[in-house]
Amino acid sequence: MKKIILILIFSITILLGNNIHLIEVNGIINPASSKFIISSIEKAEDEMAECLIIQLDTPGGLMTSMRDIIKAELNSKIPIIVYVAPSGSRAASAGVFITMASHVAAMAKSTNIGAAHPVNIGGGIFGNKAKSDSANVEMDKVINDAVAYIQSIAKDKNRNVEWAQDAVTKSVSIPADEAVKLNVVDFIAPTLESLLDSLDNKEIILISKKTILQTKNKKIIYIKMNWKYRLLDILSNPNIAYIFLILGFYGLFFELSHPGVILPGVLGALFLILAFFALQVLPVNYAGIALIILGIILFILEIKVVSFGMLTIGGIISMIIGSVMLIDSFNPLMRISWSIIISVVLFSAAFFLLLFNLAFKAYKNKQITGIDGLVGMEGDADTEINPEGGSVYVNGEIWRAYSDEKISKSSQIQVMELKNMKLKVKTIKGEKNG
Repeated sequence: MKKIILILIFSITILLGNNIHLIEVNGIINPASSKFIISSIEKAEDEMAECLIIQLDTPGGLMTSMRDIIKAELNSKIPIIVYVAPSGSRAASAGVFITMASHVAAMAKSTNIGAAHPVNIGGGIFGNKAKSDSANVEMDKVINDAVAYIQSIAKDKNRNVEWAQDAVTKSVSIPADEAVKLNVVDFIAPTLESLLDSLDNKEIILISKKTILQTKNKKIIYIKMNWKYRLLDILSNPNIAYIFLILGFYGLFFELSHPGVILPGVLGALFLILAFFALQVLPVNYAGIALIILGIILFILEIKVVSFGMLTIGGIISMIIGSVMLIDSFNPLMRISWSIIISVVLFSAAFFLLLFNLAFKAYKNKQITGIDGLVGMEGDADTEINPEGGSVYVNGEIWRAYSDEKISKSSQIQVMELKNMKLKVKTIKGEKNG
């Protein structure tokens, strides 16, 4: 029985093996795309795939995520092919590193590769002379580290080291045909079929062995990003994480200020969980979160304390600075959009100023509900009323009452005071006719 099971397992492995796995990576290189690529490499290795093709189109992304992908590429037990496609795609910034770290790099027509220079918060190039000396020193460290890293990758893969360095230091970018001439990539493949034809019988040097690719007549298995990675990809967008964080705080604030409503509290807790799930995979500056919370607290205090707008101004400044600091990345692709920051801060300020205005008006207005709201109401004398007592009909109810003057039955009265559940009244009109 054991032999039969082993034979079946071996047969299934043979059937599954030697297929070509293909994944598509479109968009920013973030923790979601990193985990997806690494898990796809591991899956291809487990199933003894002929190779894994990464069809790439990216403007760049996080350095940490990029390095995780490159580690997996360099240590892969199967050939990794990066294919910059379809036409119109690009491999920029982190995409340059990922492409050059592959065993085979190919590009479709009308694609480009390059511009791997690190960028600062405002989107400018590192090394700007307007920056302070300390900032430039830090920028130089990042650049030197990136240069050394891409040089080591290019040397290991026998690619153009000089161009790789220029891509980082000078932001050079080149089209597919020039990339082939300069030995940045191996060849141009207009279609996936032409890519497979070019790969066939190509010798690949893996970390521990050499192998010959056999790609003709092989089945292509398309590996899609599952719901977990898609959700992480959405949440890894700093703008989405930021909006969820703010909505979470507002939901909890509404629940705490109006206990028992439940729904805002539940939604607030859900948004906060999703926000913190996203923030754990993003380069977060926790001082930014603290400043955002401080800003919201200052807005809330504006409702309670008359500060003539000073608390609101402080809240706006605190939220803007905290929002800018929240994502600790030099890459503008991973920063929170200024339009979203300004919209959120202005909406927050307007919302809390509206609450303050309503609270102030309520404070100024006379109470018109409850027992205290009886003062000033008009009614009818139900019996004769004198300083010793009587009864009146006010607001649909009969109350015990007294008056400094003698008031005859059925006269119209007005409530002057409420004391010990007894109304002090005065007459406003003589006895009713009829």
